[in-house]
Amino acid sequence: MRLVRWEPFHNIVSAQERMNWIFDEAFRGQGQTAEDAKASSWTPAVDIFEREGHIVLKAELPGIEPKDVDIQVENNVLSLRGERTFESEVKREDCHRVERTYGTFSRSFTLPNVVDTEKIRAEYKDGVLEVSLPQKEEAKPKQISIAIGK
Repeated sequence: MRLVRWEPFHNIVSAQERMNWIFDEAFRGQGQTAEDAKASSWTPAVDIFEREGHIVLKAELPGIEPKDVDIQVENNVLSLRGERTFESEVKREDCHRVERTYGTFSRSFTLPNVVDTEKIRAEYKDGVLEVSLPQKEEAKPKQISIAIGK
């Protein structure tokens, strides 16, 4: 049987996040013009998980060139910044509907002390940015053998 940590406010926070997402989705694109799309900001979806001694962060950044993404680490805070620009060859009067969000984005994540910030690597493929945050050697679990006394 696996022990599960009881977090009394988890469901409340989760419900709040779902409500925020519902309202964001409901009002996104309402009456938005091409000019509005150019001036807005948005937040890319991010997954964070552990894999083979690394913390991995994956961010969805479709339609963005890797050169337009800035990744920085300062004081154990990882920051992602960039911009998705509206296609300039499409004229405003030719737009029937604009649902994709354009503009700048910025996300920041506080890193645990176990991350070796000197060895962080990033890779971009198929619109997904993957940032690999290796853990320091001293932070990895070690097997300790037990000596049997006579």
